[in-house]
Amino acid sequence: MGVTLAIDAMGGDHGTKVTVPAAVEYLHRFPEDTIILVGLPDEIQSELHTLNVSQSSRLMIHPASEVVGMDESPQLALRNKKQSSMRVAINLVKSHEAGACVSAGNTGALMATARYVLKTLPGIDRPAIASFLPTVKGEVCMLDLGANTDCNAEHLLQFALMGSTLVSAVDHIPNPSVGLLNIGSEDIKGNEVVKQAAKLLHASDLNFYGNVEGNDIFKGVTDVVVCDGFVGNVALKTTEGLAQMLGGFLREEFSRNIFTKAMAVLALPVLKAFKHRVDHRRYNGASFLGLRGIVVKSHGSADVYAFGCAIERAAEEARGGMLQHISEHVEKWHLARQQNKEAAS
Repeated sequence: MGVTLAIDAMGGDHGTKVTVPAAVEYLHRFPEDTIILVGLPDEIQSELHTLNVSQSSRLMIHPASEVVGMDESPQLALRNKKQSSMRVAINLVKSHEAGACVSAGNTGALMATARYVLKTLPGIDRPAIASFLPTVKGEVCMLDLGANTDCNAEHLLQFALMGSTLVSAVDHIPNPSVGLLNIGSEDIKGNEVVKQAAKLLHASDLNFYGNVEGNDIFKGVTDVVVCDGFVGNVALKTTEGLAQMLGGFLREEFSRNIFTKAMAVLALPVLKAFKHRVDHRRYNGASFLGLRGIVVKSHGSADVYAFGCAIERAAEEARGGMLQHISEHVEKWHLARQQNKEAAS
């Protein structure tokens, strides 16, 4: 089944130099899909000309007269730039002309605009940022990664519902396991919010594994890891920094002298395989869950390959019917909760 994707062509550190080639390459791999490039028409057309590619029924340009800067205030962008490429792309999702939006632009502005234009799903108080991370067993979905620094137990339960549904829709896992990130696996560990969230998760119909610690994330202990945005963002940035440091250490050791350089040549196949397994670009694309539309945020510094992975992530969510699944799951949960309250009274 083909899907239509709206791409904010102007967002990110590199703009059309990355977004347009990534969109063209994506269509080569998925010829049944359609892409709408949103932004300044002259700049988009110039990049298409460089690539020797023409517009078609599957690759269209939708004009937008403004661009949101990477360091621009989200409030000012929302209020003053109603014709930005970011907002126009999101509007295409709202009008159902596109099944999903992908942007590498300003995260705060993208979230503020998406929440204002699309609104949240019934039963969801706050949208959450979710992303997939590599593990020894495959990948894990982790949320929230920065949208909500202060959360209550109810919010964490909602994040778990959305994360579980995302994994079911994208990875086709019928009943994903959910872990609650904590400072220990015991029920007595953690602050009051986490303890209360654990009680709600135990009482839900989710496949709740229990508490997981930071070192469990990359072991693949669970399919979903839930935390508040403050903890999630710190954990994510820490792992990115660690990966960069280890990569730097490897390069330093293999280039230390003529003997280590020779060993590097011999170990090249292993190093290439290792680089592929830990390549963060493969996991580029964070989902804004809880909105009445699919929005995927790419890393601002993404290259063509990484941005293409974000496009693919958005297409998988649209193709998998993620929005409908989340709505049904949340509605079912609210109904069951209401019935339990009535039975208790």
